Amino acid sequence: MKTFDKIRVGFIGTGRISDLHAIEYLSDPKAEIVALCDMNPALARERAAKWGLDNPFITDDLAALLMRPDVDLVEILLPHHMHRPAALAAIAAGKAVSLQKPMCLSVMEADEVVDAANQAGVPFRVFENFIFYPPVMKAKALIDEGAIGEPLTIRIKSNPGQSKTAWAIPAGASAWRQQVTQSGGGPLAFDDGHHKFALAWHFMGQAEEVHAWISHTTADDGFVFDAPAMISFRFPGNRYGNLEIVYSKDLLLETRHYPQDDRVEITGTKGIIWINQGHGKLGETPPVQLYRDGALTSYTLMDTGWEWSFIHSTRYHLKALREGLPFKLTGAEGREILRFTSTAEESARLGRSVKL
Repeated sequence: MKTFDKIRVGFIGTGRISDLHAIEYLSDPKAEIVALCDMNPALARERAAKWGLDNPFITDDLAALLMRPDVDLVEILLPHHMHRPAALAAIAAGKAVSLQKPMCLSVMEADEVVDAANQAGVPFRVFENFIFYPPVMKAKALIDEGAIGEPLTIRIKSNPGQSKTAWAIPAGASAWRQQVTQSGGGPLAFDDGHHKFALAWHFMGQAEEVHAWISHTTADDGFVFDAPAMISFRFPGNRYGNLEIVYSKDLLLETRHYPQDDRVEITGTKGIIWINQGHGKLGETPPVQLYRDGALTSYTLMDTGWEWSFIHSTRYHLKALREGLPFKLTGAEGREILRFTSTAEESARLGRSVKL
């Protein structure tokens, strides 16, 4: 696989989330954002000015960006139904590709993208940031060191609410997420759920059976959340997990991003680890705690802003491109997490457990 030194990046989509994707590219002296593509060029120009870019190429034509020889890598940050065609076009153009999660609307579409990337031999990854969130990285390091023995179960709690400090979400970004033909599934169990299933996969491996209950709640602004939901999964070796999603409309939490918090508990044969923060936080709890041998240890010396998960994800990917390291997530891994996520939606529709 081709390796890189100076990496020149083109952004395909410059919506709200692009600010977080841009941080590390703007900080790395050997990376440069050279092109922006958006159906609203005015928005792209606004981002270029905000990021302090030096005369980038700006267009609303994907093909025009992909034709440019000064673009090595593309960040595809589009609504889900556009992922497949944009990724296939970028792969055909020979660009390295970082594709926002979930990678496609279906596993069948994901198969097509993964096969195209493999045949073309271009560097391809599915973007995932939660496994690069510093508290998650700390918990994983502790578990890999044997801190809780063999992991037996994982419990993940995702809790949207409200926040006076959250960022503004553009109406258009909310609208397409309510259309299953464009989103592929619910905003919490399928879209944001991809992160949660990635966490389960990261700590426990791929599940082999899923049983999901997914209901719906309408917020005061008319946005429909696929919550409350309870999704249980079984891993090989008599190990289990669950994802609980609750929309608490009057729950006030602190965040600078989405009004949501996430918590994780992993129980092993010798101890328990808690990850107490995610998008935001509920009070001043330590980001990571470990209970073992009758003692509770708190770990606090780490960055806990959600933006750091994006920074570390991009930082690792740039290093992987330059040094030929394995990607996180590879296309195959992104497809398997999509399979995990899609199976939960299928289980809820069928009203029974479904094997992966």
